[in-house]
Amino acid sequence: MIRVLIERHIAETLESAYEERARRVLQQAVGASGFISGETLIDSLDPNHRITLANWRSEADWDRWYHSEDRKDLMTELVPMMDRDEHITVLQQSAV
Repeated sequence: MIRVLIERHIAETLESAYEERARRVLQQAVGASGFISGETLIDSLDPNHRITLANWRSEADWDRWYHSEDRKDLMTELVPMMDRDEHITVLQQSAV
């Protein structure tokens, strides 16, 4: 299993529109092969900084979703609402 950390920063006043569209992205991911679970968190010091932590069966499953037409189509609605580029970190469990 891997974890994917997705960080986004929303432009001022677009929070509610972002929430609606981000929910659609997560709903589509839930149906993707290899998706296990996910949650979205709000930075307590910056309410426009959103962090999604998603668990995927494998990096190949994540890559397939990341490059899918479904995700690309959904992201065309989200990207204009962000004032910074999306930052993604793929995490693996430590052997320690």
